[in-house]
Amino acid sequence: MKALLLKEYNLFAYEDVPEPELGPHDVLVQVKACGICGSDVHGMDGSTGRRIPPLIMGHEASGVIAAFGDAVTGWAEGDRVTFDSTDYPLNDWYTRQGLYNLGDNRQVLGVSCADYRRHGAFAEYVSVPEHILYRVPDSVSFNQAALVEPISVCLHALDLTPLHLHDTALVVGSGIIGLLMVQILRAAGCHQIIAIDLEDYKLAFAERLGATIALNPRRDDIAGRVRDLTEGRGADIAFEAVGITAAVKTAVENVRKGGTVTLIGNLAPSVELPLQLVVTRQLRLQGSCGIRGEYPAALGMLEKGTINVDSLISATAPLADGAEWFRRLYEPGNNLMKVILNPT
Repeated sequence: MKALLLKEYNLFAYEDVPEPELGPHDVLVQVKACGICGSDVHGMDGSTGRRIPPLIMGHEASGVIAAFGDAVTGWAEGDRVTFDSTDYPLNDWYTRQGLYNLGDNRQVLGVSCADYRRHGAFAEYVSVPEHILYRVPDSVSFNQAALVEPISVCLHALDLTPLHLHDTALVVGSGIIGLLMVQILRAAGCHQIIAIDLEDYKLAFAERLGATIALNPRRDDIAGRVRDLTEGRGADIAFEAVGITAAVKTAVENVRKGGTVTLIGNLAPSVELPLQLVVTRQLRLQGSCGIRGEYPAALGMLEKGTINVDSLISATAPLADGAEWFRRLYEPGNNLMKVILNPT
């Protein structure tokens, strides 16, 4: 089969690779669409340490079932599917507690790190266990279904965060995760949504998709504007969707006393934290890891049109052109949001 292989850092090859092997509970998916995640773009240069080559990246995908193992039940060839980005063992202690996203032996598709190498979906075919499969409604396109994974990431973050009607939420970072978070907060009944980013084109997206106000730290007094919008208190909740020191500080510094900061972004391995603000203002600071069963809700939102992903898809392209699109996404000022690669 053909695949987009990261042969070494910053070097891709579109070439023939062996077709994945199937275990008794595995399903072979013919990939129809796979989104380029920001973690893939930052991983290809080695900066994250989680895309060690050689590797087939890609974890935001959809397709049709092409074959399956002898023990697979309830699925048929041609079924339209998407799948969790995390392959988790069913006999793990965390899985039994309903926390499969934290399992000791979990593997993320398209990730290679010190502990494992798991090829992903920038290929004609990918093999996944049947327990991470989900059916795609007929009204949802393959390209739309490729965004179920990031939608689910946002839904998981929201599920961890106390949200009440009339709350003010701060979303730091208006990339794909931030823009999906804005829409989900609006659907959840959030009163005010303040989007923050350094790029004006991203802030324009945020306002179109439901942000009450969009602020750019290059020109706006973030703390002053947030205070003005919240009677001097600060936001009730904040979602950090970047993963660098400046963004984390912005989230922490602009929530009210007793507020909650949920960290989704993990671009940098470590950041500086304004500890005294967290302690003296009694903030709840938490991480949100991956997905924990939110796929059905995400698919339902797409089916009902509750969330708009079409406007976030900047381009679709054949997998053979993937290296060029990675290059464009890597360049600063590219003004691109989500790029979808179509292997078949």
